[in-house]
Amino acid sequence: MTYSIVAYDPETKQFGMGVQTHQPSVGAVVPWVRAGVGGVATQSLTNIAFGPLGIELMAHGYGAEAALKSLLAGDEGREKRQVALVDKNGKVAVHSGSGCIPYFGHKVGEHYSVQANMMTKDTVPNAMSAAFESAKGDLMERIMQAMEAAEAEGGDIRGSQSAAMKVCSNEDKPYWDNRICDLRVDEHHNPIKELRRLMVMRRADLLSDKGSDQSKAGDLKSAMTTFAEARRMSPEDTEMVFWQALVLADNHNLIDEARTLLAPLFKSEPQWEELLRRLVKMGPGLLDHPDVCEKLLSAEK
Repeated sequence: MTYSIVAYDPETKQFGMGVQTHQPSVGAVVPWVRAGVGGVATQSLTNIAFGPLGIELMAHGYGAEAALKSLLAGDEGREKRQVALVDKNGKVAVHSGSGCIPYFGHKVGEHYSVQANMMTKDTVPNAMSAAFESAKGDLMERIMQAMEAAEAEGGDIRGSQSAAMKVCSNEDKPYWDNRICDLRVDEHHNPIKELRRLMVMRRADLLSDKGSDQSKAGDLKSAMTTFAEARRMSPEDTEMVFWQALVLADNHNLIDEARTLLAPLFKSEPQWEELLRRLVKMGPGLLDHPDVCEKLLSAEK
């Protein structure tokens, strides 16, 4: 009832997955990811327990192949299951039971696996594999292109309804700081298109965060370039623009530049000006130089 991809990027050491199906809220059932551990996609006539159990097995030192064998050994309905795992070292393992609903199948490549069942065509896994291997960009983009290829090939014979993408880094830090993206489209007439929109917004947010770091480090030129690229990627994200303006004012006292960014927001969505007025009352803490809020408001008059 689903197509999915589990993958690992050896350059960034990120791992993650993407999934789509014709049921609501696929992100609550199929993809299971834990930063620093690995990921599991459990689908077909789904044994949801494969998700959390697979994660726990890998957390206790099992590789993807050993964890898969353990999961299947304890499930009498294994021939109706489809499950794929990726571990923290980029090893993948996958099972497509003979009792899955046609068309079904999977394809394993270097550091990834694609799997699908109840597809319109039996060529979906090959299309996903080819798209993933030829795609350029970060892991989110490559996963996205694999899913778009599945949809272009016909996708689920019933149509599409929900989609999800999860990507984590693999660094020695708390799991919440390892989360690159955790995106869900729970009910939509075109979930793949909507998932791409959300993915682009997330990438823009990450880029804007990079710009904030550059600004705080004193690299204003790089920050301005990075901020502009983030705004270009996600032009409707007024929240991002608001905080970019405050970073420029707070870190570099660039009041005029910040005002240029804020003026369209204040005109089209006056709640942002009201929020700025509330920040005046916050005092030190949120900003290093909270007086810039008053300066920005004064400049508006």
